[in-house]
Amino acid sequence: MRNEDMTTDRRGEAVDTPPRRSRGRWRRTAIVSAILLLLFGVPWWTLLLAGTAWPTPVVVAGTALFAAAFVALPAMMLVGRGPGRSRPDWLSAAADALLGVAWVLFVWSVLGHVLRLALFLAGVDDPVRGRAVAVTVVAVVAVLLVWGYAEAMRVPRIKSVDIGIAGLCRGLDGLRVAMITDTHYGPIDRARWSAAVVKRVNDLAADVVCHVGDIADGTVDQRLDQAGPLASVEAASARVYVTGNHEYFSEAQGWLDYMESIGWDALHNRHIVVERGGDRLVVAGVDDATAKASGVHGHGANLEAALAGADRTLPVLLLAHQPKQVTHAARAEVDLQISGHTHGGQIWPFNLLVRLEQPVVHGLSRHGDKTQLYTSRGTGFWGPPFRVFAPSEITLLTLRRA
Repeated sequence: MRNEDMTTDRRGEAVDTPPRRSRGRWRRTAIVSAILLLLFGVPWWTLLLAGTAWPTPVVVAGTALFAAAFVALPAMMLVGRGPGRSRPDWLSAAADALLGVAWVLFVWSVLGHVLRLALFLAGVDDPVRGRAVAVTVVAVVAVLLVWGYAEAMRVPRIKSVDIGIAGLCRGLDGLRVAMITDTHYGPIDRARWSAAVVKRVNDLAADVVCHVGDIADGTVDQRLDQAGPLASVEAASARVYVTGNHEYFSEAQGWLDYMESIGWDALHNRHIVVERGGDRLVVAGVDDATAKASGVHGHGANLEAALAGADRTLPVLLLAHQPKQVTHAARAEVDLQISGHTHGGQIWPFNLLVRLEQPVVHGLSRHGDKTQLYTSRGTGFWGPPFRVFAPSEITLLTLRRA
């Protein structure tokens, strides 16, 4: 028996105890199984059994399809996104797509029961009522998935935002900050998309270009073709980058080194100073909020280190991947923090769940007496290749004297 499976009693004698790791594994398995049962069970019941009275072959075929998806999703996620660097990208992409389909189908199956209630109140009986709900749910889901895929894969539109900053000097008035974040270069090859994003950013003729983390899902070697166009980004004064939480799933230091190698300033808890019109702006960056817990040596968000040596009479622009990092920024009286991470929820109504963890899902907000926060919906997408009611963006922030 392994030592970790044993403890000692008061007399110092060894006694058997249930392995903690096994209990934790069973608990996680139970939670995941319950989620999957809901995710697939609600649509299964809504489309096949809730008063629909479909012919038996239809019910059997539909049940078999849901059962196969129920088994396939966790299996593909485990193999496609499990540990190791030799995971097949096609399997990851298939798992992500199935997850997105399941989520949209679940949400609109739940909402379908609102229609079911309305038809009941209107005096429509089953099976007409049940079949009307089933057909409507399938039609809405199909439209949303096609539209959501197109939204995810297109080159993001430009979102322009003017931000007034108290104390901004005249030379910095009108400074243009182009912001991309959450590109998530991953199992779907988006090298051409990446090049098109860079072209659109360059057309903005920005003073500062920022990449605010979650650059890729995978290592530099795996995603080099997709990340390569970032070397061509143009900025009048600076190109700056900070890590997001997904860098810590692969090789955070590798991505910092890569961005430095192509001419970007990797703001690993440090700052630079940008000058325009004779006036100066501190541009600082911190590691992602998950960096310290990741165990990567020398990593962990440290705003004090990032601002060490900075002239605090100057305005400060801070890059921090997660909006919740604004708590530290407000204490330090940072003028403006820019963040990503939320994707605006990516697939509605996931934004409601994101709001449970983050103070803001999207847009400009104020925190404390001085600090403002702009949260981007993100430039790319993570996982499921769909964006439903959460469009991607390339953000152009123009700093104004308040």
